[in-house]
Amino acid sequence: MSWPILLGTAALAVASLFACGHALLRKRDPRAAWGWIVGVLLLPGFGALLYFLFGVNRVETRAHQLRPPRHTLGRGVGLDHLRDARHQRPRGHEKPAVPGRFAQLARTTDIITRRALLDGNLLQPLFNGEEAYPAMLAAIAGAQRSVLLASYIFDMDKVGEQFVAALVAARQRGVRVCVLVDGYAELSLRRPCASRRMRKLGLEALRFHPPTLLPPSFHINLRNHRKLLIVDGELGYTGGMNIGLRHMAQDPENPHPETDMHFELRGPVVQQLAEVFAEDWRYAGGGDCPCPEQPAPEIEGGAICRVITDGPNEDLGQLTLVLLAALAAARRRVRIMTPYFLPPRELVAAMEAAVLRGVHIQIILPSRSDLDKVRRAMRHILPELIIRGMRIYYQPPPFAHGKLLIVDDRYVLLGSANLDPRSLRLNFELMVEVYDRSFAVRMEQHFRGLRLRSKLQHAKELQKRPLPSRLYDAFWWLFSPYL
Repeated sequence: MSWPILLGTAALAVASLFACGHALLRKRDPRAAWGWIVGVLLLPGFGALLYFLFGVNRVETRAHQLRPPRHTLGRGVGLDHLRDARHQRPRGHEKPAVPGRFAQLARTTDIITRRALLDGNLLQPLFNGEEAYPAMLAAIAGAQRSVLLASYIFDMDKVGEQFVAALVAARQRGVRVCVLVDGYAELSLRRPCASRRMRKLGLEALRFHPPTLLPPSFHINLRNHRKLLIVDGELGYTGGMNIGLRHMAQDPENPHPETDMHFELRGPVVQQLAEVFAEDWRYAGGGDCPCPEQPAPEIEGGAICRVITDGPNEDLGQLTLVLLAALAAARRRVRIMTPYFLPPRELVAAMEAAVLRGVHIQIILPSRSDLDKVRRAMRHILPELIIRGMRIYYQPPPFAHGKLLIVDDRYVLLGSANLDPRSLRLNFELMVEVYDRSFAVRMEQHFRGLRLRSKLQHAKELQKRPLPSRLYDAFWWLFSPYL
């Protein structure tokens, strides 16, 4: 055997052994460790390559490399100071009293998030682009000091052009404009680069962790999935909606309509939204970013709110813990709406435990999805959940992209995260928890209206589908941690 072949064989063996050892030491789930080790050994060389590309947990290590140095952030506020101050209540703002048994949930989330719970906030739901975009454009048009905009996807269609024009006009009035777009989403082949276009027009626009050739960085994770608009530190928008024609559900020019929800927020919680944007801006390599020194005044009769962040940094796993706490607090009913539903086993166990306590759980999923492989993986797990006592409904087209969790008409969790491994572990996400009966009842009414138009799923019908279809669904379910 020649020396090149011997050296190549030795290199493959070393790479395979290293990959197996890495999986053995780093994987938290023994099933995942076994899966990777077997794959690496069965596919010498190629298995190790797959592991290094997709199996190595860069979720924490790579994110920590993105952490900025300890210098100031906007108006002399440093990132470490922001993180340390999360739990500190703003001056003049008393700790709000969360009603009844939800006080324990609030205390749990205090510890998990290290952010203060703030009273006196107003929330207005905005349905689809027809309601959300005019409100957001009007807010940008009225900006006097700053506009902070983050979007996972920023399509340069007629909606995107409207936003770019509004941002340029604000910049020309002397308003500080900062735009953050996810690097992986923007550089996909489906859309032009919005950030490049905005930079040419004189706007401050950054990509969050884009793939690069030099230095090589092709990781498809660490996506910034947050959607934020903060105007003058006083008016905020967040939810599940990106910037693009796709969310104009009634527009005849839209070939692939999506329904969704966004929310307009006023009050002290807007400062927490701005602080999250400021951290992300620094992660992306930006300089200082406008961040209000003091929160907006409380609005009498407003809701109690708090921002919850999750991502592959020090916030890893926070949203899952909050969801577990919310399910544990449920006594009567839980309503869940999400486009992608591949919950981890601990959430499934918590939902099953809630059902055993007598909690009525209803879940609305889209019957049509923009990601067919995810829809199939979801369908594989539904019979088990239905048999365990959960009621699952398929919402008719168009594709429903909204995300919502309601507990006992008292607690609402809204924002950008889906109930799947990507949102709960790989993406940077932002949610807002709301303790307010009137707002929760309004969201419950919206949920009920969607449920009445949706079709209840039955375990027997799903299990009686043709064997090839069920096998195909199960095949994609095997890859659910990476979909």
